[in-house]
Amino acid sequence: MRTNLTDFQTRLKALSHTPEVLKGIGRGVEREALRISAQGDLSSTPHPAQLGSALTNQWITTDFSESLLEFITPVSRSVPETLGQLHDIHRFTIQNLGDEKLWPMSMPCFFGTEDDIVLAQYGKSNLGRMKTLYREGLKHRYGSVMQIISGVHFNFSFPDSLWRHLFGNQGEEQQQASISDAYFALIRNYYRFGWMIPYLFGASPALCGSFVEKSGTSLKFEKTDHNTCYLPYATSLRLSDLGYTNSAQDEIKVGFNSLEQYIDGVKQAINTPSPEFARIGVKDASGQYRQLNTNALQIENELYAPIRAKRVAKSGEKPSEALSRGGVEYIEVRSLDVNPYSPVGIDSHQIYFLDLLMLWCLLTPSENMDESELDCWRDNWQKIVLEGRKPGLTLKIGCNGERLTQADWGKRVFAELRPLAELLDQANGTSCYQQTCDELETWFEHPEKTLSGRLLNDVIAKGCVNSVSHELSDSHVEFFKHSDSKGHFSNDTLMQEATDSLARQAALEDADNVSFDKYLADYFGYTS
Repeated sequence: MRTNLTDFQTRLKALSHTPEVLKGIGRGVEREALRISAQGDLSSTPHPAQLGSALTNQWITTDFSESLLEFITPVSRSVPETLGQLHDIHRFTIQNLGDEKLWPMSMPCFFGTEDDIVLAQYGKSNLGRMKTLYREGLKHRYGSVMQIISGVHFNFSFPDSLWRHLFGNQGEEQQQASISDAYFALIRNYYRFGWMIPYLFGASPALCGSFVEKSGTSLKFEKTDHNTCYLPYATSLRLSDLGYTNSAQDEIKVGFNSLEQYIDGVKQAINTPSPEFARIGVKDASGQYRQLNTNALQIENELYAPIRAKRVAKSGEKPSEALSRGGVEYIEVRSLDVNPYSPVGIDSHQIYFLDLLMLWCLLTPSENMDESELDCWRDNWQKIVLEGRKPGLTLKIGCNGERLTQADWGKRVFAELRPLAELLDQANGTSCYQQTCDELETWFEHPEKTLSGRLLNDVIAKGCVNSVSHELSDSHVEFFKHSDSKGHFSNDTLMQEATDSLARQAALEDADNVSFDKYLADYFGYTS
């Protein structure tokens, strides 16, 4: 480590004299949502033209499938602003979906075949074709059903004022090295303590029976009379082996002790041939592409991780190249289920808590972590996602045998989050952070208040996860029909972006002057 780690209380005391350095946290949200028909089936229609180009629209795009929308907010420094942006984007989208709705859950309810899931289409440009081919590779490697699971990604960065407070006057290169080290210290602590996120906000304790049947899981589910499968204490089955945490990547080892170690691990994964994926082949017998390559990862984005170190990339720059160039700029938290009770998939309590947890993970000493310790912490996460609300459930405190119940450990953490909440409220002239602590701390004594607890109660009462989902999706449509713009994005602004994005896509297609084979060869640095 290039930075000196002091203990949490020392750093807290230093911050108490200058709470204003905490003002200006940067946030952005990426929310995924499946389009469904009025009858509740997965949409089979193309991406709506009124929403513009999925390739180039900066706020509304698609993820794996043509029906899996993704809404992206720009960076803002205010929680109400972030939620207002998300509201306006959702409002505009709902108004342009006709009779279609948004599925409000992370886990899909899907009765068709894999081939019924249409891959996202991005046009005729080489870039667009590559994005679709990448998804073709995911389909062959992991199956399409897993890829239409939805989540919420939370992008987070600390203000420059906090870095100056922590590191003093450093040269630009030295300060960026210190910032990168600090973010990786945070990431290690996230693996240690981030299980609190699925405990509090996991919202996938129950699944449609058709999804479970396709999974081949050995988990012992209970069932309702309407073929809904659930685990009585589960929080986030999305984060289990049923979801996006893919067991096929268990052999990939990426370390988090330094920027250099992380980049080396990612580069090794994208350059290591996989015998399993080689059997799929790059092309079929007719010469049609089936995947980008046969390596352990086709591209870096294929790495499934609950948190990522990020930097905004320049045009044509790979994520690891951006990190090598400038160090860590922000982190992407990827462990959030869609909040089915929020029309935009996330609420203010969640964001305020994430602010607190990220700051606490930064300020808490974070020793280096080897693979065996990482496995130890992963075991805690697995227990939480499968039985996190179980009374008296114990978790490991490190890897030396000490254990605490999830409730006792949660209270310990909240005891240190509370003074941070006071400082953040001082910095921002609010009481929101302390109110969040007041509410969420009670969820450890009353697990029925968690999102998974609420949802499972509703599912059991209705007997069917589909019934709950349709009621919620209908209520969200009604909400947006009768809500006004929050003033962050007008309909005219969003319509203009849709129009401009179509023009940008057309310009990309007109500018292509090499074959697709040559484009891929240049991108990956090999001879086609």
